[in-house]
Amino acid sequence: MARKSKKASETQKRGAAAENVMGLRAEVLEQPITETLETNYMPYAMSVIVSRAIPEIDGFKPSHRKLLYTMYKMGLLSGARTKSANIVGQTMRLNPHGDAAIYETMVRLTRGCEALNVPFVDSKGSFGKVYSRDMAYAASRYTEAKLAPICAELFGDIDKDTVDFADNYDGTMKEPTLLPTAFPNVLVSANTGIAVGMASQICGFNLAEVCETAINYIRDPECDLMATLPAPDFPTGGEIVMDTEAMREIYRTGRGSFKVRSRWRYDAKANIIEVYEIPYTATVEAIMDKVAELVKAGKCREIADMRDETDLGGLKLAIDLKRGADPEKLMAKLFKLTPLMDSFACNFNILIAGTPRVMGVGEILGEWVSWRTDCVKRRIYFDLRRKKEKLHLLKGLAKILLDIDKAIAIIRNTERESDVVPNLMEGFGIDKVQAEYVAEIKLRNINREYILKRTGETEALEAEIAGLEDTLASRHKIQNVIVGELRRIIKQYPSPRKSGIVFADELPDEPEDEGAPDYPVNVFVSREGYLKKITPQSLRMSSEQKYKEGDGPMTQFEGTNRGEILVFTDRQQVYKARLADFEDTRASQLGTYLASKLNMDSGEAVKAVLYAGDYSGEALLCFANGKAARLPLSVYETKTNRKKLVNAYSDKSPLVKVMPLAGDVECAAISTEGRALIFNTALLAPKASKSTQGVGVMTLKPRYSLADVRPLADTGIKNLARYRVRSLPAAGALLKDEDRGEKQLDMLEE
Repeated sequence: MARKSKKASETQKRGAAAENVMGLRAEVLEQPITETLETNYMPYAMSVIVSRAIPEIDGFKPSHRKLLYTMYKMGLLSGARTKSANIVGQTMRLNPHGDAAIYETMVRLTRGCEALNVPFVDSKGSFGKVYSRDMAYAASRYTEAKLAPICAELFGDIDKDTVDFADNYDGTMKEPTLLPTAFPNVLVSANTGIAVGMASQICGFNLAEVCETAINYIRDPECDLMATLPAPDFPTGGEIVMDTEAMREIYRTGRGSFKVRSRWRYDAKANIIEVYEIPYTATVEAIMDKVAELVKAGKCREIADMRDETDLGGLKLAIDLKRGADPEKLMAKLFKLTPLMDSFACNFNILIAGTPRVMGVGEILGEWVSWRTDCVKRRIYFDLRRKKEKLHLLKGLAKILLDIDKAIAIIRNTERESDVVPNLMEGFGIDKVQAEYVAEIKLRNINREYILKRTGETEALEAEIAGLEDTLASRHKIQNVIVGELRRIIKQYPSPRKSGIVFADELPDEPEDEGAPDYPVNVFVSREGYLKKITPQSLRMSSEQKYKEGDGPMTQFEGTNRGEILVFTDRQQVYKARLADFEDTRASQLGTYLASKLNMDSGEAVKAVLYAGDYSGEALLCFANGKAARLPLSVYETKTNRKKLVNAYSDKSPLVKVMPLAGDVECAAISTEGRALIFNTALLAPKASKSTQGVGVMTLKPRYSLADVRPLADTGIKNLARYRVRSLPAAGALLKDEDRGEKQLDMLEE
């Protein structure tokens, strides 16, 4: 150790000497972590949120917008398709993130990928499929693309000052900050984004239904949205399992989840199930992997084979059934155990004026209508300004009509070209703009017929200007313009619904899991958390239990192989497991280590294991502070297959004991001071909340805590009257020697 310290000291001296030779002195500058986060990390976080991951009110992220605008400027709205590589290269003028990222963005927008209800890119070539994990898209040099016809509704007004433009990254060209979408694309196109500290997950809705709902909203903001927008719609189809109240909550708050299941048909002749539509969030490969896993584990014995028969006709998964298998029961099981039925989590987080906001459907429509109203006003004002300019020129032309010969004479008799405009202004009393227009008229057009035709437009132009001014001044008329555009889109772009709707309360009950046989078992759990599941026959042959050195029994109970157990730990967590998931063991074996089997957190310890049965019983939870909570086991029953329940009991005091209760019994509570009291569980009212702190049972001095609670029959207490109490909490009485059974003595010594 001394040798090492001496060596380190010499190294420090050499470093100091080197610094002196160079004339430099290294300094360590301390900076508070809050300042580092604010100056270094916050700008990055804000950039990701505002300029990358979260969609805006037009329904696009910046990467989508840059790509589509580039294609628009390339003339791909009406022109022929061009190579995707050409589009990617041109887009890099606006989006410098690399060709791979740009092409991947483009792939998702194509008709071939089938990721959107309304594809914006008309594609030719292989662009993969959203429902396949392994079906890769072809390289950009092999594929071709152009804008889909509906993009006319994205760019129709963009050249009329409807949206703001900003410089691109190097200031060499302008790009739109938003696209003036004539329909609520933010709800039509599905969108997912992960930012810093927040995310966005927007499901797609049907184009016609969204437009119809927007019309109803404009007419009456308090309208029932679900009357015309019953549920989301996905390009991959499937069936939405409808829970009306949950869906209304999603529409109201923008948060929540719903289930989507596959569509299938049964071919009785071939004894084959064909799955032809799957949930939007699932992939063919994930489904097949999970089914193969179930077959291998013996949980789907009805399946003989499964294969992917997807072809040019569309998706198809074929499941060969064994003779006598019930397709309805099998699919009900597969819906429960595989991604053939999956959940879609909604988080309608959208950028509004640069600020992320989670909004419900009604609020999103309100923001879109407000924004679209502003776009329409700007378009009308642009048209109005142009028409007024044209009217101004025609009025100047009308003055020339009074004496064309005079105008010609002024031009002929003017010596210098620069004096033509001033002389016309002076000769006819017109301004410079009008004079410039007259001076630019071609010689062939200096005739009475041409000038009369042009000036004849004045009357119609004045009527148009009056109409535009009237529209600008009326909120109702602007709304009529928006409604008219929405009705035209519904008619021009028919969009039949792809996802069906089935109501959850109309579905048949899920069948019980028949994969695991049911038979009686005896369960033994040790103090260190080893579980043994032993059949009665095996227990009769050998009942002597083996434990690790220093370990011993904690609890034992009888149950059935299909029954569930609740494992309480010291971290306010409860793990749920089926006994069928544990292998049958013998008394001479150590059993299964629960911490590993249930994937518990590091250092987490088992405090108790209860048999849940049909969740009709109760549990008594006792805490170190002398309180106890009586809970029905039904509070731990879940409709989903959750294996881990957090915040499963109060965290105000450490958990000491968990006892199953089949009815009211007398229990003995013992403190570390050596006091005991006997109480009846009837004195404790059942609580409905898992997080309840319970009620006081034993009054404790500051240095002491509750050590154990057990049924009175399991104690050695003889003087029952000494310790029995009629009301709680109570201090109890010191244990006499004759009441200190062997179990209590062991406990107090520990």
